[in-house]
Amino acid sequence: MKNTGFALVRGLLFLASRSLTAQPAPIDRQALVERHKVVVTTTDSLNSLSVGNGKFAFTADMTGLQTFPLHYEKGLPLGTESEWGWHRFPNKEGYKFDASLRTYTLNGRPVPYAVQVKTPGNKEAVDYLRANPHRLQLGNLGFVILKKNGQPATVQDIKNIHQELNPWTGEIRSHFTVEGTAVDVITVGHQTQDAVAARVTSELLKTGRLKVALRFPFPTAGWADMATDYSHSDKHTSAIVKEADLQDGLAWLTHQIDTTRYFVQLGWSGAAKLVPSRPHEFILTPGRQRNSMEISARFSPRKTGGTPTFSYTLNNSQEQWRTFWRSGGAVDFSGTADPRAAELERRIVLSQYLTKVHNAGSQPPQETGLLLNSWYGRPHLEMHWWHAAHFALWGRPEILERSLTWYARPDVQAEARAIAQRQGYAGWRWQKMTDPWGAEGPSSVGAFLIWQQPHTIYFAEEAYRAHPNAATLKLYQERVNQTAEFIASYPFLEKEKGRYILGKGVIPAQERFKAEETFNPTFELVYWHWALETAQKWRERLGQPRNAKWDEVLDKLAQLPQANGVYLAAESAPDSYTNPEYKTDHPAVLGALGFMPATGQQDAATMRRTFDLVWTDWSWDKTWGWDFPLTSMTATRLGLPEKAVDALLMKVRTNTYLPNGHNYQEGRLPLYLPGNGGLLAAVALMCAGYDGCKEANPGIPKTWKVRWEGLQKMP
Repeated sequence: MKNTGFALVRGLLFLASRSLTAQPAPIDRQALVERHKVVVTTTDSLNSLSVGNGKFAFTADMTGLQTFPLHYEKGLPLGTESEWGWHRFPNKEGYKFDASLRTYTLNGRPVPYAVQVKTPGNKEAVDYLRANPHRLQLGNLGFVILKKNGQPATVQDIKNIHQELNPWTGEIRSHFTVEGTAVDVITVGHQTQDAVAARVTSELLKTGRLKVALRFPFPTAGWADMATDYSHSDKHTSAIVKEADLQDGLAWLTHQIDTTRYFVQLGWSGAAKLVPSRPHEFILTPGRQRNSMEISARFSPRKTGGTPTFSYTLNNSQEQWRTFWRSGGAVDFSGTADPRAAELERRIVLSQYLTKVHNAGSQPPQETGLLLNSWYGRPHLEMHWWHAAHFALWGRPEILERSLTWYARPDVQAEARAIAQRQGYAGWRWQKMTDPWGAEGPSSVGAFLIWQQPHTIYFAEEAYRAHPNAATLKLYQERVNQTAEFIASYPFLEKEKGRYILGKGVIPAQERFKAEETFNPTFELVYWHWALETAQKWRERLGQPRNAKWDEVLDKLAQLPQANGVYLAAESAPDSYTNPEYKTDHPAVLGALGFMPATGQQDAATMRRTFDLVWTDWSWDKTWGWDFPLTSMTATRLGLPEKAVDALLMKVRTNTYLPNGHNYQEGRLPLYLPGNGGLLAAVALMCAGYDGCKEANPGIPKTWKVRWEGLQKMP
């Protein structure tokens, strides 16, 4: 009893001493997020704003709905897209996938790849296969605004614009006037349903000068466009399904394009009348006894369920977004004298919002999210790391794991297995350009990329670091094993040199090299080694012996190529830094230490010289949005925090972050979500560091003030 009492007293004294020790105050997350509200006061077509949940997104103009789509078409367009909304044009010519296959003789044996063959008869087949299936723009929900003379209002008639997106609650609040009369709109997206809702307040409702229109487009098959075509009204059908529903303040509408059919349930408050107008357009005219109206629209592949009301959607949005922001990580730079800190903090907050809206679904996302179609709206698996790895680093692994369910689909795995078998390899070779069902899209570049292969192991390792238990090992075991089987079977054994090489028949992440000539790209060699060693660790965690074949490849994998004291982009490119073409696109060589941890292959001094050369001599005006986070990560691991920040804020067009947070690239690609996701991954590394790092905030300059919570180390 005496010992027990002494232990109790000692415990109380310990707790008392802790209470007297100053503890850092938690970050005021609401204040952090809300100081980066997006404010729009112009009709700039790059300033559109989105609401959504990762599986469905709705992008609005300055009116809070999608009233002026043509004005925004060449900017950041007004998209309504979902994970399930896909279409393919009829294959009347009977094009076969085999038409895309071309056999290359690589390392003495024939290997078929699905490429963009340009021989007569095959080009048309490949063009069809690349463009089908493609993602749909589901519909345009906007206002019909009439002026006093009865003419439709134009963009120029919208005055006194003040619009705010509050990321803390997911609300867009829009104010504007038309001929002196105010219109106020609150727009929100439901966080578990494919629905958008709005509350409209204006005297224009009473005079019949403000209505709501829902318009269905025909799809296009463009490489990167709005994916809407209103000139082929005879090629699709749309209708109000049940007139009786109109009496209850809701209606079902249907839209059919070829064999694709989906539904929209439109709901509203108060008396209103819904009638067809132009082809594929339906106008909702409210009764004139009220100056406010609530509307909601739920998009669905089936005519089931009900549409959530505006009030329900508003509450859902507020609650779910608050839960999101209170979970996971946060970074606060307030108090830092460097004026760039506020801009970096803005990019961090808005990148979290945008990746949650566009990248948080159950499939790998497309590079432009649920807004416009880039590469026909199809996912590219090498980009999945940049889209999603940051979720785990920011303490939200469940969002990452949501998208990993795609890799568990039997049809996806069957396609990956078939690609490997067709090319004479073991295991599963993951697709590059793909679709929800895992089909491979032909690509003369993508077919030869290999750096998407280890991603699956990286993701599994992130999941295990978040949940280090038997259930996680069981869930990802087969994916890790089959991916490693391919990784071990892909290298070619040069018997005379006693080494395994990557290639020929490879295009590195820096897509500037000819596949038939390229071998041993530096970044891929490190990623290959890391993934195979990690797969061995998984075997050990499962109580299994190390795989002897994998160890052989690990032991004999080619050394990192270098010349003149720096690492080359690839062993086959001794002119990596003298050929102007090779100093453009992604500086992927930096990923060998930055994206990747130290694996025993890299020499820090050589990497530092490589970094310095790339920093001063790269054609930064010919890069992509994730190249700057990539460079920042290398700077962090090299102990160069000033350069880590400089890289993230480099003044280059492709490193532009618009007022709404989107990473602008060029006219055809006005947003690029791999840039946003990459920035978040780089910041997590800058703050939380990496395995074995003993320095606090290794990528943050010592003169900066930073507080952070909930971030995880990188490997």
